[in-house]
Amino acid sequence: MKILVPVKRVVDYNVKIRVKPDGSGVELANVKMSMNPFD
Repeated sequence: MKILVPVKRVVDYNVKIRVKPDGSGVELANVKMSMNPFD
């Protein structure tokens, strides 16, 4: 039997999120990522 478990990477909850200067999204450069705790 084979089981597929999808897991999403998200920004770590301890990291303060920064918005890009142009306001188009979240700055992801040099940000610690972790596994989504709700997965």
